[in-house]
Amino acid sequence: MTHATTPLLQTPFHAWHVERGAKMVPFAGWEMPLHYGSIVDEHHQVRTSGGLFDVSHMGRIMLVGRDARALLDRICTRQVIDMKEGQARYSIVCNEHGGCHDDVLVYLVAAGEYLMVCNASNRAKILAHLHAVKEAEGHVLSIEDFTESSAMIAIQGPRVMDVMGEFSSSIPELRRYRFVRKELLGLEMYVSRTGYTGEDGVEVIFRTDSLAAKAAMKLFLGKVGGIDAIQPAGLGARDSLRLEAAMALYGHEITEEIDPVSAGLLFAIKLDKGESVPEAGRFIGQDALQRIHAEGPARRLVGLELDSRRAARQGAAVHHAGDVADGGEPGEACGEVTSGTLSPTLGKSIAMAYVDAAHCEPGTTLAIPFGRSAVVATVVPLPFYAAGG
Repeated sequence: MTHATTPLLQTPFHAWHVERGAKMVPFAGWEMPLHYGSIVDEHHQVRTSGGLFDVSHMGRIMLVGRDARALLDRICTRQVIDMKEGQARYSIVCNEHGGCHDDVLVYLVAAGEYLMVCNASNRAKILAHLHAVKEAEGHVLSIEDFTESSAMIAIQGPRVMDVMGEFSSSIPELRRYRFVRKELLGLEMYVSRTGYTGEDGVEVIFRTDSLAAKAAMKLFLGKVGGIDAIQPAGLGARDSLRLEAAMALYGHEITEEIDPVSAGLLFAIKLDKGESVPEAGRFIGQDALQRIHAEGPARRLVGLELDSRRAARQGAAVHHAGDVADGGEPGEACGEVTSGTLSPTLGKSIAMAYVDAAHCEPGTTLAIPFGRSAVVATVVPLPFYAAGG
């Protein structure tokens, strides 16, 4: 008996990737470029100059209407009511127990008009959550998922803002987490000074649901893609870059079972939401996060440097050091790796892991088994890498 499989979605740039020899792989229901030759080379290109990522697989949702703000304040851990037009804000969407449905970016386009960007793997879940809360609480607004009729690219690296300045002098003037609506080369777009690599740069969103938009998109991509300072980069480099910058990845550092307090994302949580500004209301999961914060998380997310060039894998156990430094056995398990890689920038094996709260201080020596042997892993401050640091 054969089972029908759902065809992979393709981004508007699929042919562009194939022309450049990208290795295409399935990812969250999409066919995406993993790399164009060398993940390490693409990683260094972003750190030293600039890289162009197709991130069109990420969910893009418009919320428009009288209660758009109220709905967002209900589901987001950050406060939305005090946002200004042209501002983007990183937030978490939690379940009742404080676990993470997803992490998102919310853009205030105009009064009563918001854009939300979510992770590709969570698009259906976030849409269902938005509609469920809207119906349960009687909010009046429209919710439009325009992911498949639009595109999104991220252009990241230390030379990117100079390059973008050649297209528009106002783009380099943007502050971090600010955006502007512009028309460039006949293409209407949102350009935000945001990103997921630890480098400066922009993320660009535009509609692709007309022939004119498709033609303008090709022109824009040809212009940007033809600049030597900017080279295409795939999902492989995107992951190693975000890990060096200690940016949480859904399914790794945050999940439905892992709360953002334990993940070190307090900057993205307004624990007293609804108190100083009652109109903002309380968010779903706020009671749970207040309790976790007051009691202290049982485990915390930490950075680890391994005394080895082997990369720790997600799910690998973290142990007390025991006698590993002397060639002996590790102690009892006290944590679990969420992400790991051999850092191209630092030349070291690094990992993020959840570790029992009593063993999270920088300098603490732990151990990670690799088959019959184990290596020393030292707790270090996060992030591992900061641009200009």
